[in-house]
Amino acid sequence: MPRVYVSIGSNIDREKNLRGAVRALATRFGPLTLSRVYETEAVGFAGDNFYNLVTAFDTEEPVEELSVTLARIEMQHGRTRGANPFAPRTLDLDLLLYGDLVRHDGACDIPRPDIKKYAFVLGPLAELAPESRHPETGQTFTELWRRFSDPGQKLRRVPLDFRA
Repeated sequence: MPRVYVSIGSNIDREKNLRGAVRALATRFGPLTLSRVYETEAVGFAGDNFYNLVTAFDTEEPVEELSVTLARIEMQHGRTRGANPFAPRTLDLDLLLYGDLVRHDGACDIPRPDIKKYAFVLGPLAELAPESRHPETGQTFTELWRRFSDPGQKLRRVPLDFRA
């Protein structure tokens, strides 16, 4: 059963939407492993700051079905998709890794390129899976995080607890 990693982000009613996403994912997939929550500035557009975290869980759900499930959870939390991907959002669920799968086609982009691009993805992923390796580069996520250098991308820890 593949271990999957999903990034969760919101900059509209952030705490409520993160809690809702975690509840929905746990209901569907069972126990989750969660990174800490971080606040970051919006990247690519002017907007309110985001709360971000990464979660991991095991699933037998095929990658295509999992992508549909994630989109459905986003829509249940008020997510609307427009022509501009750089806009405020109630909830953003991005499939980062699906086991060791490497697939870049019209239906799937795994591992997600955002892993190496954005601190709000790589930092929490390195926290959650420090010794796991990027399926394409072979580097651990700790190594990638240590080498990450974009001084404009700052993470600020948010004391948000997901225990009931």
